[in-house]
Amino acid sequence: MSKQIKVVANWRLKLGIAIFLLSIVVPLAGVPMLSTFSISATMKITVTGGILILGNVLGVLGVAVMGKSGYNYIKSQFFAFLKKNEPPQKVSRYRYNIGLVMFCIPIVFAWISPYLANYIPSFSTNPLPYAIAGDLLMVISIFVLGGDFWDKIRILFIYDAEAHFQKNK
Repeated sequence: MSKQIKVVANWRLKLGIAIFLLSIVVPLAGVPMLSTFSISATMKITVTGGILILGNVLGVLGVAVMGKSGYNYIKSQFFAFLKKNEPPQKVSRYRYNIGLVMFCIPIVFAWISPYLANYIPSFSTNPLPYAIAGDLLMVISIFVLGGDFWDKIRILFIYDAEAHFQKNK
């Protein structure tokens, strides 16, 4: 009897994961694909809203199919993966400087790109690859900068926080 329950739970878990992944893929693939159709803007907006709602419904359905125990299992595996692959708390000065450059490039590019759009190849006609590249570079830079950088960012949002600098020895 317990073996049968284990098989059903395994089957429900796999189906729930498949539906949950589908809830991510449908909006990511459907919305850009929709832009290639020659339909009115109103219809595109309406169908885009429907696709996004469908993605949310599929996400909830996936969690419902896998059940509470399946959801908790997936959540624990996800957070264990993040814990195992988290950035180190302290990084070398060289790595920190590289991370700062990687972090600042997308910000500076976003500021100057409207003014230099005519000089950047295909930026005016197709800015999406530049936006995706900038976002990826910024996310990667946060991991390169290490855990101390997260604390520095967090301090920005704490009113009573104070910065204390070490004197060079």
